[in-house]
Amino acid sequence: MAEKMQQDYQPPESNGYQRNDREAQWSIDEEEKRKKRIKWAIYIAAFTVFQVMVLLVFGLVIMKVNAPKFRVGELQIQTLATNQAAPSFDMSFIAPIRIKNPNFGPYKFDQTTVDFTYGGVVVGQVAVPKSKVNFKSTKKIDLEGAVNSTALLAANSGLATELNNGVITLRSQGTMNGKVTLMLMFKKKKSTQMDCAMVISVVSKTIMSVECK
Repeated sequence: MAEKMQQDYQPPESNGYQRNDREAQWSIDEEEKRKKRIKWAIYIAAFTVFQVMVLLVFGLVIMKVNAPKFRVGELQIQTLATNQAAPSFDMSFIAPIRIKNPNFGPYKFDQTTVDFTYGGVVVGQVAVPKSKVNFKSTKKIDLEGAVNSTALLAANSGLATELNNGVITLRSQGTMNGKVTLMLMFKKKKSTQMDCAMVISVVSKTIMSVECK
């Protein structure tokens, strides 16, 4: 009878082992869940930072509107007549107008008048017809023009001195108004100015230098 009772008796330690195994497995599962939560938090934070950077680039670069550049290049002189005895000049030329658009949208501009001045006096003009410059590109327009000293005072000491030195100094000035279109729907007004000084050689009938502000 005593032997049978000993055979049927099971030590209680096995239940303790099972509980410890379950607790260990639960701890492992919780640790894996915690690691997954950390990973997801890292992914979400990284994605958020990426989105913010994209929005910053979009706002600061794509949607930023800069003023186009409006310039005249070296004039192609067709005819040039001067008189040193009665200081005067008469010149015809082709003016290479350049409009550079640095924006991520086309620039539509209105008709613009470019004044050619000598000593602050308008001696000739050219009209730039309204047109469009595509995004990130430069539009080139060659215009025929002419200048003469008729509007200057007869006794212009500055002109007499320049003609004796074999040069004529002109300025080209104008303001261009237009709009930049972004994302096919956002339109922003933008103006740009031309203010260039050029030195012309009377002897060779060529442009010696052109400087624009």
